[in-house]
Amino acid sequence: MPAARILIGGESFRRIREENCYYIDKTGLIEKLLSHNPPMVSLFTRPRRFGKTLNMTMLRDFLDIRQDSREIFAGLSVSENRSLCDAWMNQHPVLFISLKYLEGTRFEHALGQFQEVISRQCIDTAYLLQSEHIDPSEKEKLSLLKNGTGDLRLLENSLLTLCRALHAHWGKPAILLIDEYDVPLARAEQKGYYEQMVSFLRNLLGAALKTNMSLQFAVLTGCLRIARESIFTGLNNFRCYGISEPDFADSFGFTAQEVDALLAHTGFSDRKELMREWYDGYSFGSVQGIYCPWDILLYVDDLQSHPDARPRTYWSNTSSNSIVRTFIGRTDLNISDKFEALINGMCVQARIVETLTYDSLHSSEDNLWSILYLTGYLTSASEAQIAACGITPLPGKTCLRIPNREVREIFMESIAAWFTDSMLEMDRTPLFTAFWNGDAADFMRRLSRILLTTISYHDYREDFYHAVLTGIFVGSGYAVASNRESGLGRADIIIKDQKNARAAVIEVKHSRTAAQLPQLSEDALSQIKAQDYAAPLQGLYEEITLWGMAFFQKRCMVRAEKAVAMQPF
Repeated sequence: MPAARILIGGESFRRIREENCYYIDKTGLIEKLLSHNPPMVSLFTRPRRFGKTLNMTMLRDFLDIRQDSREIFAGLSVSENRSLCDAWMNQHPVLFISLKYLEGTRFEHALGQFQEVISRQCIDTAYLLQSEHIDPSEKEKLSLLKNGTGDLRLLENSLLTLCRALHAHWGKPAILLIDEYDVPLARAEQKGYYEQMVSFLRNLLGAALKTNMSLQFAVLTGCLRIARESIFTGLNNFRCYGISEPDFADSFGFTAQEVDALLAHTGFSDRKELMREWYDGYSFGSVQGIYCPWDILLYVDDLQSHPDARPRTYWSNTSSNSIVRTFIGRTDLNISDKFEALINGMCVQARIVETLTYDSLHSSEDNLWSILYLTGYLTSASEAQIAACGITPLPGKTCLRIPNREVREIFMESIAAWFTDSMLEMDRTPLFTAFWNGDAADFMRRLSRILLTTISYHDYREDFYHAVLTGIFVGSGYAVASNRESGLGRADIIIKDQKNARAAVIEVKHSRTAAQLPQLSEDALSQIKAQDYAAPLQGLYEEITLWGMAFFQKRCMVRAEKAVAMQPF
């Protein structure tokens, strides 16, 4: 099978086509947008890594009057629509800007970054300064923007100024493309200058998008649709195509058919079910089974280098998963049962608010569920999935579920981090006293209380309980080793209190029934002794405690025994 040349992180449509990289045809978006008169402003919202920027560069390369794009669109579906290509291909000046890198720690810093973005645009269109069709006063503004010396008012009108200059020079109104328009708002909310950024963007977009006679139309992308009263106030002929909308549902992300074609092309069709389990499951509009492109391309690329490669959580590495961690940590919301239902493959119901402001994301439970949905951590459940969960949908609410195994792993990692942080805030002194004294009854009672507060899942594995136990001891001044070679085999967990010359060996068993707990805890203790897991500790520590622990869901049974410790040399 031929290898697919995959441009990892490739967001330039022209480069992908010119370098003969694998490309899944999404030019149908162009036809849908342009076949009828497009809205004056179109906003596409999708989670990160679903192809927003690539689609925007595709639009730019199709429309830009300074390009000849016939060759790079040859063979793609839009090229078959000759009348549309004749009417629109390379027929208008295009202004394309991305706001994804505006990450200033202060408003002035972010404003300086925006000034750099506009300066680069003015450098790219420096021919406008020589144009005979542009008024000298407009050229003066362009020169100030190009040199990065414009004041706040000039920056707020910079997109309008560029549109007017392009219109004057080319004799055709400009098309404005703004990628990741809401990133500056997300950063501003995190860093404490949200109101300043809202004011700036409201003025910037208001000038560019309202009553701009030099604008043919505008397209924006982002993760969220910010409430109209915050940013888009007063805009007419505005359309938002979010993840619940039927229009353009298959224009972002890969469909099952597109993934199947890629796997057939590269000879990895035998990984289809594995791909589906890990990366499928999103629902956009009425289209079920949308895959995250970032995951698919990275995994196929890994397979081409290492055919035995296993799936990984590629998506989680693209940005912080702090929203999940924040939600789990909200002690004022009684949502632990809902989280348990989600990671156990069930659905939860919530009222989705699709028009939010970044400063209100955490203000209510509805808003938090909404942000998890809009950013891709949850997706809407199908009728079959809802029926399988035995849920009766409530009016005005959406049934939500975790889309796939990758996102489920992200939830579980976030839960583990939350648990560890919770343990750091807890007074664990009585628990540790019982542990080092070998008081099994007291330790079991306290451990059982902790288990009741954890967010757990039905397909319990021993590593879940390993994570719970190690989380209890992390940050306590003890050395914690998990699954290390010890004695004749591997001890599950070894805890070392070097300050007091004492250590403990823990063996963990997972029970399928509560009735098995006593026997399994005894078996765990017997295994430690039979395999001599404590041998490497002998002669180093004055006191060694052996612990056999068995778990069933949120129940536990523990047994302890003091080992005969040899005196240090």
